[in-house]
Amino acid sequence: MVKWSRVCMPLSVLSCVVILSSALPGAQAAGVPPSMAQGFSDIVKKVTPAVVNIAVTGGGEGGRGRRPLPPGPFGGPPGGPPGGDEPGGELPTPPPMPPGGPHRPDQSAGSGVILDANGYIVTNNHVVEGATQITVTLSDRREFSAKIVGTDPKTDLAVVKIEAQDLPSLKWAEYEKLQVGDLVLAIGSPFGLSSTVTLGIISALGRGNVGIADYEDFIQTDAAINPGNSGGALINMNGDLIGINTAIFSRTGGSEGIGFAIPSSIALDIVESLQKTGKVVRGWMGVAIQEITPALAKSFKLPEQRKGVLISDVNENGPSHAAGVKRGDVVIAFNGKEVQSVSQLRNLVARTVVGKDAQVKILRDGKEQTLSVKVAERPSDEMLAKKESAPQKEQGETVKPPDNVLASLRVQALDNATMSQLNIPSKTTGVVVSSVEPGGPGEAAGIQRGDVIQEVNHEAVKSLEDYHKAAQKIKKEELAVLLLSRQGNNLFVAVNPK
Repeated sequence: MVKWSRVCMPLSVLSCVVILSSALPGAQAAGVPPSMAQGFSDIVKKVTPAVVNIAVTGGGEGGRGRRPLPPGPFGGPPGGPPGGDEPGGELPTPPPMPPGGPHRPDQSAGSGVILDANGYIVTNNHVVEGATQITVTLSDRREFSAKIVGTDPKTDLAVVKIEAQDLPSLKWAEYEKLQVGDLVLAIGSPFGLSSTVTLGIISALGRGNVGIADYEDFIQTDAAINPGNSGGALINMNGDLIGINTAIFSRTGGSEGIGFAIPSSIALDIVESLQKTGKVVRGWMGVAIQEITPALAKSFKLPEQRKGVLISDVNENGPSHAAGVKRGDVVIAFNGKEVQSVSQLRNLVARTVVGKDAQVKILRDGKEQTLSVKVAERPSDEMLAKKESAPQKEQGETVKPPDNVLASLRVQALDNATMSQLNIPSKTTGVVVSSVEPGGPGEAAGIQRGDVIQEVNHEAVKSLEDYHKAAQKIKKEELAVLLLSRQGNNLFVAVNPK
């Protein structure tokens, strides 16, 4: 099973590592540029003094271990609802580590990058999370105690500071100039071995829906990244900082050529905000969004070359509701930029200045229109998750299944016990799925027991009678589109006949 792993390590675990190196024979014959054939020593000498080792007592990532991350039916981890423009409250926290996994040790280690001469250092949040003591070791072996300036778990970034001056530092690269295939160097302290440098290329840009953090737009690289590299530098051939190494996909816990770094496009704003205020303020539209599958594109009558993301819910107290955005709209552009994915739109909104009007181009009933949405400050997770007490409802009763694609579902009316057990918000109306027939169209579409059906083919469902009437209208070999509520998050699902 493929797992992802934060790339920090316990200090107590230091494996013996044999490093073999060899020259590249026939470099010129292979078409390698002379500068590359001579190696990267000049770049390494320039940047390694700005990469530090971070030792943590009482916290750090060592206890998080690894957890499975197979793709879910809706583009995220299994059972996870679609994303919102603000993950907290509308996006689930990652699933807990499986029982029996490694526990959090007393000490752990990671890396960091010096950002200015006065001792500000960027690293990963999971490196310093819960730390009672942080020790930073520079490349010249000087040690300093560090204090946390600010953390941002939603991007897995943190800023710490040491009391020192005239330190070497790195500057951020221009993200827009990066291209897949560019050479990169990863620098950090894998397995506690400080100032270790590995070579690779940019394997992909804009990796989202990976399940590592709430806000994702990762640089993927095949430069070797191992435990202890978390918070280290990913640099380009100019010696500029293009990203902060944070995680790997791995079956073994070691590098297998798929590593991820938080790009400068995200890190620059976050780190600057943490340095100045110790916190991060994000823009918020107040919508839940999801990727568009081929079946959903067909049901919403979208063009074959579909782009954009589908709005599955609109917060009635949010700025999008006031601007006239509706559930079922497809966002195809935001402030003039084409929208390709959920993670891209989420990041665009988050980086928008609070109070600024954003021009949101949507597709509704096959027609394009542009709405002006005044971006608000994203509420806290507690505010987004706040629920009212549930009203009294009658005990659930079932309804005879229809003779169509919904035949594999068994539903019942919502009652107090069911709503409490499944943590269904009090304002939710519809019918709850009590069982899903194995191997049926409902299971293939990703419908789960506990999902609340709120619409059938865009007809509102507030009772068993509503569901029965809407379901009976669907022909035997016809596709059905359901609006579901799952753990308080809305999403559209297309159920295809076999």
